[in-house]
Amino acid sequence: MPLTDTTIRNAKAAAKPRRLADGGGLTLSIRPNGTKAWRLRYRFGGKEQQLSLGVYPAVSLQEARRRRDKHRHLLATGVNPSAQRKATHAGTVDGTTDSFKTVAREWYESKLPNWKPGTSSMAKMRLETYVFPKLGMRSMADVSAPDLLAMLKPIKEQGKYETARRVLTVCHQVCNYAMATGRITHNPAAPVRPALTKATPKHFAAVTDPKDIGKFLRMLAAYEGSPAVMAALKLAPLWFVRPGELRRARWQDFDLDSAEPQWQYRVTKTQTDHIVPLSTQAVEILRELRTHTGFQPYVFPGQRHNGRVMSENTLAVAMRTIGIPKEKMSVHGWRATARTCLDEQLHFPPHLVEHQLAHRVRDPLGRSYNRTQHLPERRRMMQAWSDYLDELRTETTP
Repeated sequence: MPLTDTTIRNAKAAAKPRRLADGGGLTLSIRPNGTKAWRLRYRFGGKEQQLSLGVYPAVSLQEARRRRDKHRHLLATGVNPSAQRKATHAGTVDGTTDSFKTVAREWYESKLPNWKPGTSSMAKMRLETYVFPKLGMRSMADVSAPDLLAMLKPIKEQGKYETARRVLTVCHQVCNYAMATGRITHNPAAPVRPALTKATPKHFAAVTDPKDIGKFLRMLAAYEGSPAVMAALKLAPLWFVRPGELRRARWQDFDLDSAEPQWQYRVTKTQTDHIVPLSTQAVEILRELRTHTGFQPYVFPGQRHNGRVMSENTLAVAMRTIGIPKEKMSVHGWRATARTCLDEQLHFPPHLVEHQLAHRVRDPLGRSYNRTQHLPERRRMMQAWSDYLDELRTETTP
């Protein structure tokens, strides 16, 4: 009669080892000290053999049955599971020749020459933070779709759906590499993606009411902190660029002294050039900041001035410190604020606004506009936007 979890939990140890059978050669050995270990008993070449499948409850009844079925499939194809396990473990001290960690590191090294530093560091971080602690020492042949889903579950429960999706993408690529190098015959990550239910998308908090905008601008102007943080808080509404692009801005990409000052940089998301025309207000803020951070490569360096950019949480924390609620306004939210007000309040053409947001903009024939086009119109728009924000900030009407 097949075992149940209740039967296993209630099974007591005896003076001598005892064994409970589940079927198909799967047994649970209960030792006098109470340890419950899974064993697979089978015959190969006319001789009875057995294979350890793990210890209960670390290996559940369901998982033990899955492992039993996998090994019995090997038997059906004429392969001795015990011999294959020894062959898999041969050649290393710790028996990890074909472990997930070993294969993942091989894959990582094969991709490294063609990766950008940011890509390689993120892949390494995802493997070491999320995957290796749970699956690193497991044989690639033993990793299943349920194993991957279980590994991703805690990430999802923290509300990090995008992180879980990216971790799964790395695992999928590692498994493809394992298939290409003969470690496995199918990719266990393939059926997992449909099971990753996507969380309801949340938009970045943003305000569009002119009174709220003015109120928050006054709060930002009153902030007292490091020169870099103070300047970044003032420039974020003026530029409405992505927060990451703002933090990584480099002095070498700015032209402050020409008749038409501008900031030109490479958009990380799309790998295209983008120009931000600088209003007189932005130039004034930057010239003042240059006296503090001009000796650094980055416009907004970290507080320790160690050659690194400002932390991604610095501006958000500053906004919370001065009392701007996170559910009302975010750093990224200035993009939505600008998109709405430039259209509804200042009546600029939507395609100019989208262009300045560094979105992909197409003409009536479906061709993408060059990101350096429409500069005269965009210069007028960015100056008008800065003037409009000044009016809202200095408005005293309640």
